[in-house]
Amino acid sequence: MIERLAAGLLLFAFPAALAAEEAAPAFARQKSEVELKSRELAEASGMAASTKDANLLWLINDSGSPSDLFLTGSDGSERGKVDVKGAKNVDWEDLASFVLDGKSYLLIADTGDNGSQRPECALHIVAEPTAPKAGALLAGKVPVAWTIRFRYEDGPRDCESVSVDAKGKKILLLSKRTDPPMLYELPLKPGKDGLQIAKRIGQLGKNLSNGMPPMPFGTQPTGMSITPDGSMAAVVTYGGAFLFLRQGGEAWAAAFARAPLTLPAHHLRQAESIAFSRDGSLIRVASEGAGTPLVLYGRAAVAK
Repeated sequence: MIERLAAGLLLFAFPAALAAEEAAPAFARQKSEVELKSRELAEASGMAASTKDANLLWLINDSGSPSDLFLTGSDGSERGKVDVKGAKNVDWEDLASFVLDGKSYLLIADTGDNGSQRPECALHIVAEPTAPKAGALLAGKVPVAWTIRFRYEDGPRDCESVSVDAKGKKILLLSKRTDPPMLYELPLKPGKDGLQIAKRIGQLGKNLSNGMPPMPFGTQPTGMSITPDGSMAAVVTYGGAFLFLRQGGEAWAAAFARAPLTLPAHHLRQAESIAFSRDGSLIRVASEGAGTPLVLYGRAAVAK
């Protein structure tokens, strides 16, 4: 009787939460034999879906590598690369694609800082290159459209998870090596030049699950992606992949403060990058290491 009464009180007190849970999208891991064919992609630290072609993906390598953007087919095929002119790869850690004022862009997050010592970090935005015709490989250079130099308002942070809320014209950054991860925000197009301040707007309610068996650093975010409509954010760690749902027009801080939905295990050795498809129906996850598999999650029936 007491248990039934408690359940009734819970239903009465939290109808919105229960409704949101019932409407939550479910993603199932799909069978996929896709591997990244480019041998130059040895440390795929960031990935983003092309906004121009649903069958194309963009990827970057980690710190110390050339400043290249790699084009890959959704089947893993090698489609070439371009050099980002005017941007040094100090520690590139994430990649995001977005559309602004009808134009397609890619954001490169030079935000890695293992020792939390960098006085400032940088976000480089380039116009998304046009893919070559079938059978040809992309080559050449692409200039930086604009760079956002910034520091965090509460001191240096390591960050490998950066994405763009295109509708809100904001950039979100989720820290690594903090307990719990902290959420920061920057404008996508700052109103003034010079060093910007990334403002702390929230934090995760608690550390992300490490999965089984646990892995060293398995709770720490290593990549993030936001759907073009701003309704969901996906975060990947060495231990798993997680989905944060945004209800209506609520602040991102509220969405990240709630417990996320846990996706089926990716079973990758060192997952570093995650990307939604442009329609939000697919999530791809990749690991560091040449020839990494592309783990694929497809949107399934509504969760009950």
